Amino acid sequence: MAGFLPYGRQSIDQSDIDAVVETLRSDYLTTGPAVDRFERDLAAAVGAKHAVVVANGTAALHIAALTQDLKPDDAVIVPSITFAASANCIAYCGAQVVFADVDPDTGLITDDAFDEALSAIGPDHRFAGAIPVHYAGRAVDLAHISAVCRDRGAFLIEDACHAIGTTGPQGAIGACDAADMAVFSFHPVKTLTTGEGGAVTTNDPELARRLRLLRSHGIERDPGHFEGLGYDGDANNGPWVYEMQALGFNYRLPDLNCALGSAQLKRLPQFMARRATLVERYHEALSATNLPARWAPSEGQKPTFHLFAVSIDFEALGTTRTAVMQGLRDRGIGSQVHYIPVHRQPYWQTRALSQRDLPGADQYYRTTLSLPLYADMDDGDPARVVAALSEVLDVQAV
Repeated sequence: MAGFLPYGRQSIDQSDIDAVVETLRSDYLTTGPAVDRFERDLAAAVGAKHAVVVANGTAALHIAALTQDLKPDDAVIVPSITFAASANCIAYCGAQVVFADVDPDTGLITDDAFDEALSAIGPDHRFAGAIPVHYAGRAVDLAHISAVCRDRGAFLIEDACHAIGTTGPQGAIGACDAADMAVFSFHPVKTLTTGEGGAVTTNDPELARRLRLLRSHGIERDPGHFEGLGYDGDANNGPWVYEMQALGFNYRLPDLNCALGSAQLKRLPQFMARRATLVERYHEALSATNLPARWAPSEGQKPTFHLFAVSIDFEALGTTRTAVMQGLRDRGIGSQVHYIPVHRQPYWQTRALSQRDLPGADQYYRTTLSLPLYADMDDGDPARVVAALSEVLDVQAV
């Protein structure tokens, strides 16, 4: 029997192992040259001027939000189909979240959904910004959202945790052509991994400096940016001196992880091409069946898919998603659900600003199922997955 196919996993080869071993044998395991190298490599790969790497994607979202000096009456728009961290980062900063609906076919925030969420912000709150999510690797068209944010003096942070390698309507994701910052995650199920890790990219040098400050306890070590300790002579600016200028965090990413990240970035074109091939194999396998599993097209962009999430009307088929997932598992196929709408989570049911129905998000959640997609899958694996799904749903090939 063929091996078990998880819905996602890392791809590690000898070049990755060699890079980590080389760092283990070096003088630095953390805060060393591998960090600077990975930041330069990442910025170059996505086309941004600056990249600041951190411990994980949640930390990246947190420090990106912290740079905006949010206040309790500030409101930030976040789509409901996303991981909880996209909204939680705003709560960490003491501000309010207004959830936006999504397209029930793609899970992406739309211009109409953004405008509806904007209109739901009452007079007692200020629209401070938005965090659109490039869900599954598909890019949000940011033209309208970006224009509104610009006109209103609001920030725009792209949650690109699913979308490294994607080219959207505004260009390469992470280049920040339409946004202030973009946030990435390098968890093992993502397109490339650092084990755990994340990053913020930006073209604003002052934002980059603040992000680095917040990443490392709020501590500044560059005398050119010192504010003064109140001492005389070298007690104020000696070579050992540092200043804590903000309330920061220990969100650093060690050299070990950064070495893996730089090695994986060299393989990014390979990962992108491989995922594109596998998605095409899925299309071929699905088109050869009458399987009631829909896959929305992606026009006007070139996505690098993190997820292969199909839409299935389980209720209409007289089954449940639980039964389908178990049937797939019995056949050696892993699957997952991305995501439970965040506005439905108990924490947010009583805390989100302007609570209201979001039918698109609810519909997307009811029907979505993520099937295996990762670079090390074999060419025949998508057909194997579709065959298993057809068997579980009792649908015969055409």
